[in-house]
Amino acid sequence: MKNIKIFLYTLVIANIVGFFALSSSDQAYARDQIKIVGSSTVFPFSSAVAERFGKTKYKTPIVESTGTGGGFKIFCSGRGLNTPDISNASRRIKKSEYTKCLDNGVTVTEVQIGYDGISVAYSNKNGDLNLTREHLYKALAKEVVIDGKLTANPYKKWSDIDSSLPNIAIKVMGPPPTSGTRDAFLELAMEAGAKTDPVLSALKKSDSKAFKKASHTLREDGAYIEAGENDNLIVQKLKASPDLIGIFGFSFLEENADSIKAIKIEGVLPTFDNIIDGKYTISRSLFFYVKREHVKVVPGLKEFVETFVDENTMGINGYLVDKSLIPLQPDQANKYRADVASMKQLEM
Repeated sequence: MKNIKIFLYTLVIANIVGFFALSSSDQAYARDQIKIVGSSTVFPFSSAVAERFGKTKYKTPIVESTGTGGGFKIFCSGRGLNTPDISNASRRIKKSEYTKCLDNGVTVTEVQIGYDGISVAYSNKNGDLNLTREHLYKALAKEVVIDGKLTANPYKKWSDIDSSLPNIAIKVMGPPPTSGTRDAFLELAMEAGAKTDPVLSALKKSDSKAFKKASHTLREDGAYIEAGENDNLIVQKLKASPDLIGIFGFSFLEENADSIKAIKIEGVLPTFDNIIDGKYTISRSLFFYVKREHVKVVPGLKEFVETFVDENTMGINGYLVDKSLIPLQPDQANKYRADVASMKQLEM
């Protein structure tokens, strides 16, 4: 009996020592630099905050443009210090991504920073152009409805879709599948365009999965060109190719207004006022997600997040507005500041 007690006592002590040794090891190898991944659209805003934050007592955070989906994949893989602390996103986290985070022991605080319009643009050497979401769907979907049936997309030129459109080949450069910009474009533009067709509108009601496949599957015959997670590359291509149309975030349009111009969507341009008022139909919310388990381990993480949500940063008169962020209304912004103060856990 005495030997059993000694064994159990030794086992308990060993576990306690092991726990504190592990904790000490975690602290010893703690990073002194914040790591951020995710959306290429949020990248310039996050980078601007990181640059300013690096002028304080903390090191400048590392910000990588991996795309929203790619960012969540890395971010939700675990809570070790070899994983990122923040994931930027140009859409809200999906339930599947949220579940993956939880399965890997990751809990998050959600922060919406503002809004963005998805710009459809081309070289300013061209004249004005007005497209509808129906035009975009017919131009870019792999299959479209012809004589009441889904058929391989036959349209080669914009004028094939509508005689009032330019007699030029359909060539659109846009984001890859890992991009939140692409996710939002498929939902806000392609789905809306598909629903204008009676056959697809009926399909949405009878078989939502089949409708989503029809509206979300893009052409693979060269009419749609994936550009990777670099919106600046799209801008450079537009400058060199007047017939090429690009899809990217509003901030890149603003920064390159000397060489590219927006195409109207249903008669509305993607301007600051039109996006914030909801008049521009292809617009979405921008977010970042904080790994709560890293807040007390990575120096400066909470301070960085507090800096990001500060009125002088993302507020109506904050410096990110000068970089084309469409800001939240004050009551919305205050809600997220309160969430950051308590590091509120997101529940879906």
